[in-house]
Amino acid sequence: MTRPIFHEKTGLTWLWLSALVVALDQLTKWLIVTNLALFEILPLGPILDITRLHNAGAAFGLLAEAGGWQRWFFLGLAAVIGVAIVYWLRSLPARGQYWLVIGLALILGGAVGNAYDRFVDGHVVDYLHFHLGGAYFPAFNVADIAITTGALMLIIDALLSSRRSRAATR
Repeated sequence: MTRPIFHEKTGLTWLWLSALVVALDQLTKWLIVTNLALFEILPLGPILDITRLHNAGAAFGLLAEAGGWQRWFFLGLAAVIGVAIVYWLRSLPARGQYWLVIGLALILGGAVGNAYDRFVDGHVVDYLHFHLGGAYFPAFNVADIAITTGALMLIIDALLSSRRSRAATR
């Protein structure tokens, strides 16, 4: 007997977190686009500016000047990763592996948020721009924060799982 896709006892119960990430990401990007011109800077402190930037590439602007094919490549990649995460979440219990399911839900939400921008506008809106002295770091957004946090949670989960399996074999 197969389980229905949205069985209440699977990791899919955490999809609300993915939806929350997408909503926050799109709301903040909408606020930036409606209130700042492209490249406009709003200083928030000695190390942080809000700067409206458009990124046609991947993280750190990778492949931003590739001629347009990268848009569809990154959309396809996001779709494959998104489907894989949904199936992975479906195979996990809703409780007990919190680092893993929350990390996956955050990555999924961030991927969907950025993929939506890429599909609709052809670029991702980035706006959190840290700097120290004359050194400026790549700008990012809520989706990027969710993806990074989720990836760190997967690493922590792997380390914890490794530690638990080593302890069990002693």
